[in-house]
Amino acid sequence: MSELHKFLFEGLPVRGMLVRLTDSWQEVLRRRQEGEPFDAPLRRLLGEMSAAGVLMQANIKFNGAVVIQISGDGPVKLVVTEVQSDLSFRSTAKVVGELPATDNGRLPLEVMVNVNGQGRCAITLDPKNRMPGQQPYQGVVPLHGDHREPLHDLSEVLEHYMLQSEQLDTKLILAANDEVAAGLLIQRLPVTGEANLAGATHHEDDIGLNEHYNRIVHLASTLKQEELLTLDADTILRRLFWEEDLRKFEPMAGPTGPRFACTCSRERVSNMLRSLGQEEVDSIVAEQGQVEIGCDFCGQKYVFDPIDTSELFTDSSQTPPGSTRLQ
Repeated sequence: MSELHKFLFEGLPVRGMLVRLTDSWQEVLRRRQEGEPFDAPLRRLLGEMSAAGVLMQANIKFNGAVVIQISGDGPVKLVVTEVQSDLSFRSTAKVVGELPATDNGRLPLEVMVNVNGQGRCAITLDPKNRMPGQQPYQGVVPLHGDHREPLHDLSEVLEHYMLQSEQLDTKLILAANDEVAAGLLIQRLPVTGEANLAGATHHEDDIGLNEHYNRIVHLASTLKQEELLTLDADTILRRLFWEEDLRKFEPMAGPTGPRFACTCSRERVSNMLRSLGQEEVDSIVAEQGQVEIGCDFCGQKYVFDPIDTSELFTDSSQTPPGSTRLQ
């Protein structure tokens, strides 16, 4: 079962989380297999993004959707993960060209997405109960570092984003195969105001200079991707931090843990068709006999016959007989 583990280092301005997506990640791939399956390097990237999305949502506890989106001009045009406040998530990608062959199932971002250096990573926070006129918050960073060097992996991009947006040191280790998508996050907390943390006797808050955080990150960096994918959470934390005073919280799993779920619905598709306008929708019906929309996230098909499309632009009190509106 997919699970999320949170932990603190007692007396230190450092916290961590470890996520393992098993059944939920396999469900994402199973639904994709029913259509055009992704190549191995893209499956790996999508799995890592799914794990990272859950970690980021759990880290900020945002009441709404956290959306990670990487886009560019490579064979992979778009990769996106959306995680709700209850840790339900969905992920998908849009492919416009062929990926080059690889022996180990891995390709860097500059080959898949960022071919001409124009790729971007956008993090969007979309509040659940938006006020009138309120817009989602979005932060965007390029897929290169401060010196224009290409960032090869998703973990590097998100670390760079956290440093730019939150001014907090963050270490991410991500891994994915066709069975498990997993991630380990270590983050430095601001020392100022942390009188509740025993041992916080000074106010060092300079990026990259906290010796406690640097030590913890050095230990975390010894974790191999294969270990992250194959070992259980308790074993990983014990092997990495056996000399540290670690406070672990109750794992989040099952109904309270990470799980696959899609927010698509017939109503949402109906609203999308209305936004196209009656003339455009009628032209599709005239050409194809119906309108069929498939959800890129879960594969659900929504079919609107001529009566259905007529209802989209008709007052509900004038619903014609034979309607399939409730189906």
